[in-house]
This record gives sequence, structure tokens and C-alpha cells, in this order.
Amino acid sequence: MEPARLIAGLRRGQEPDGAALATFAAGLADGSVSDAQAGAFAMAVCLRGLSEAGRTALTEGMRDSGRTLRWDLPGPVLDKHSTGGVGDCVSLVLAPALAALGVYVPMISGRGLGHTGGTLDKLEAIPGFRTALSEAEFDRAVREAGAAIVGASADIAPADRRLYAVRDVTGTVESIDLITASILSKKLAAGLEGLVLDVKVGSGAFMKTEEAATELAEALAETANAAGCPTVACLTDMNEPAAPALGNALEVLEAVHVLKGGAPEGRLAGLTALLGGALLARTGQAEDAGQGADRLRATLADGRAADAFQKMVYAQGGPIGFVETPARFLPEAPVIRELAAPATGHIAAIDGEALGHVVVRLGGGRRVETDSVDPAVGLSDVLGLGAEVARGQPLLRLHAARIEDADAVEAALTQAFSIADHAPTPRPLGRIATGL
Repeated sequence: MEPARLIAGLRRGQEPDGAALATFAAGLADGSVSDAQAGAFAMAVCLRGLSEAGRTALTEGMRDSGRTLRWDLPGPVLDKHSTGGVGDCVSLVLAPALAALGVYVPMISGRGLGHTGGTLDKLEAIPGFRTALSEAEFDRAVREAGAAIVGASADIAPADRRLYAVRDVTGTVESIDLITASILSKKLAAGLEGLVLDVKVGSGAFMKTEEAATELAEALAETANAAGCPTVACLTDMNEPAAPALGNALEVLEAVHVLKGGAPEGRLAGLTALLGGALLARTGQAEDAGQGADRLRATLADGRAADAFQKMVYAQGGPIGFVETPARFLPEAPVIRELAAPATGHIAAIDGEALGHVVVRLGGGRRVETDSVDPAVGLSDVLGLGAEVARGQPLLRLHAARIEDADAVEAALTQAFSIADHAPTPRPLGRIATGL
């Protein structure tokens, strides 16, 4: 079907067949579909939507528009994807924890844009760590370390790269169908045998309501399973940071702390267990999610996950003794100060998105894709919801490159915390939404 006929049919509410969508995806990749046609297609899908079958066909077509990886490994090939949040360094803990259990994790990840951080930026705070690997280097790193975290090469799902750029300038980013195809085309091109989806919901997430997050989780899980990848989706709370640190080097430090058995009851360890347990159960590596979670927690407690992380760091060019003394290798901001609580009480609410934007203003994230990132800046020791504070007690520690940068964000940081007389009702960390 010619692009113009496909678009016209979509506009009239007609469901295109899978072959037409696959041909359109191929045209996005090879340039035979114009920018105008790509924009019109995105708008038609945004306004009319696709059926589950249509969404799956588009995802598979975009997956197959470039190179797809194939693995011959002596264990299951599994991965995780997050829709993005603040202080979300779960990948840095979950990938090596899974590797410690004999799982292989070839994780293709992204950079930060907007108020959420990027996994690649975090890892590149480690001196020498390389996220741009050739296919042979990627294969070797996964085999040697059990896990590797890299950026997508230009020939992985090129149709998505083309369509995403068009969506960004045509106001069609928020389509569930297009979001699903974009996320999964890259993940499924990695040759996975199982996937867990971490769909964030709350003040620090892109999805602010449980209804919207549930709709996305169901679309993602249904599509991935229909495309042949066993998948489970979890909804996790993002009304406070996933870890008490925001910023690239600071999040790496926190991840290493958890990998070495620190904060076993904290949010970061809990999210790792929840997501990994669901994944192990979905793929038959555990009897149920609870047993899977226990197995992952054991790798944090006995040092196996930390060892696996060190292997990954070394396999990707980082220093051999990094995990033992990470602070020795990571950059430190020249200005570090505490933010004092303006009143006595309990932390009743945290504007996670505002915290994320502060990190961007400090230079720890990007406003546009070409911005450079300062790995040292950010926030640490961030108190969580329900914490009791006295006036003047630190809410967090601010890490900045210059005194004037720290001065400029203090008011926004203070406003991001609401302090009340009583603690809020505790929220569950998350739940398995669909796929199990």
C-alpha cells in the first residue's frame, strides 16, 4: 500500500493490515517515506489509534527495519525497561543482580532528556566506561560479565529514530500506540527472551495518574507478548525519587552502595526485587515473583551482584577496582551545601519533576539533545515521604559546579517539599500490573 493511501485510510478510521504497516516502517528506514508523510501518519495514529493487532504489526515492522540481534548463550536473555523517573538508577542494580543468577542482560539504554536522567549518562560518569560498543565488543562484554549496558547503534530500529524525530515536532509524542512501538521496537531488536516493563506513575513520572500508567502498561505488555517476547509490566510509585540521589555520579554511588548490601530495605533495593522477581517468574526462572525477589535480594546481600557489576564496568573500559572505592574514581562537585527544612513536621509531598528540573539547571541533564552533561552535580541524601524533620534540619545535600548555581536553585528546591503536621499514608512501592 502506498503511504498516501495508508494515511488516508487511517484518517477515515480504517484499520491497515500488518503488511502495509511493515512496508511503511521499512519506508521510514530507507527514506522512501517523506517527512510530510511520516508526520501525517503520526497525526492520524494519534487521532484515530490502532487496534492491538495494528500496534503489534507497527512495532514488529519498526523492529525489523534494521539489524536484529541473535544470541547463543548458556542462559536466558532478559532485560528491563523503565518509562523514566527521578533518581531511577534501578538498571545499574538490576542488570548485575540478574547476571549473578546466570541471566544474560544485553541492555540497550538511552540518555537523559527532560527532567529524567539517562542510564548511559550515569555510567559514563565512571572513568573510561564505554557505552558505544561494536557488535563484537557488545557480544564479548555480555558473555564475560553477564550484562552490558550500551546505546543503540544507528542500525537498530532506524524507523523509530526517524518517526520519533518527526513526532517531536508535530505534537504527536503522547500517542500510546506510537510510544509503545517506539519503546518496544528497540528492545525487541535486542533478541530478548523476556522483558519486564517498569511503568512509573506519580509526580516525578511522565504518567501522573494510575489510569494513564495502567493504559500504557497494558499496551506495552500486550504488544510485546504478541510479538513473541514474554513480558510482564509493573506500575511503580514515582511520588518520591527511586533513590535518595539525583545526578549521574551521585546515582552511581548510591547504586554501588545497594549492590554491596547497603540500604536493603530502601526503595532502590525494593524496586530491584519487585521488577526482577516479576521477570524471573514470567520467564520460568522462579516459581513465583516472591521467590524471584528473594533470590535477587540474596545477590545483594552476599556480594555476587557487586562482583557482577565490577565485571561489567571492567568489560566496558572502566577501572578494575571501581566497586571497592567508587568515590575515589567518580567526580565530585566543588560546591556542596545542605538545604535546610523551612519548618518542623513531616514531609507530606515531594515534587519529583521539580527536583529533576533542578538537576538539569545545575548541568546534570539536558534541555536539548546536544547539551553536555556535568556528571558531578545533583542532589544526595534526599529525605523521603513521611520523614520527620525539624526546622533547619537538612532535607538534602546540593552538589553544584558554582556558588551562583547553588544559589539559583535553592528556592525551587525548597518549594518542591511540602511539610505538614502529620505524615502521609504510606504508598506501596509498586505492583505487578499485567503479564503474570
